[in-house]
Amino acid sequence: MNTRLTLKVLLIFIVWVPSLQAMEWTASQGDVVAIDIISPVQSIKLSCFSSEWPVKLVSKGHWRGWIGIDLKKKPGTYHISWISGTRTVAKDSLLIVQGEFRISHIKVSKKMAIFDKPTLSRIRAETKALKATYRQHVDASPNIAMEAKPVEGIESTPFGAQRYVNGEPRSPHSGIDIAAPAGTVIQAPLAGRVLLVANMYLNGNTVSIGHGNGLVTVYAHMQSIAVKQGEWLEAHQPIGKVGSTGRSTGPHLHWGIRFNNARINPKSLLK
Repeated sequence: MNTRLTLKVLLIFIVWVPSLQAMEWTASQGDVVAIDIISPVQSIKLSCFSSEWPVKLVSKGHWRGWIGIDLKKKPGTYHISWISGTRTVAKDSLLIVQGEFRISHIKVSKKMAIFDKPTLSRIRAETKALKATYRQHVDASPNIAMEAKPVEGIESTPFGAQRYVNGEPRSPHSGIDIAAPAGTVIQAPLAGRVLLVANMYLNGNTVSIGHGNGLVTVYAHMQSIAVKQGEWLEAHQPIGKVGSTGRSTGPHLHWGIRFNNARINPKSLLK
């Protein structure tokens, strides 16, 4: 065979990569879905909803990624792209189905339901500061699975519940409420950096922790706080105690999670 022809055949064989069969994944509103791909590439990125999501090499050629579906993401089919360098390795799809959420009614004092201008201004400023932590970068390994809840107790209000305060509709519940005795120790379920420590009008004593990969956890209504802003925490390290500060009807912990700013059910990250 001609030497030049041999080189051409060899070159074609080297760069040709077989196409992967498209996969369809299904998840509910508020879920975190883990998806996998088998590909020999040296590095890979995962894209969905115009955002990049964390990816981990599980074993040789086996990659796993995680995508968070916001509480109010419209049901339907969305595109998933696996990208290596400038090349799209595979295109999958994600089917989002309607979540099942209950209705929650609470009664509170008038000052915790109707706000004057100074109070409303304070609430807006505190909300802005908390939301800023959802996009704050934290260096960490791609680990988002949690061993346990930050505190054990009864789930008094589930994720996604449609809230009514004194009979008036409010935003859906973006976390879970865990009722526990006042003073019960709260532990960080995953290592991370403290991004915010604040005494908020509605949330009471609040801590926000960044775990990297766009994952941020929030703890509210605490009796006391045992950490400082900027501090690095290890998993299971105490962060404070259960209380009933802010707009609260009894001792409990509000535990919320944002994943690339998506409001997700904390229970979807428990192992």
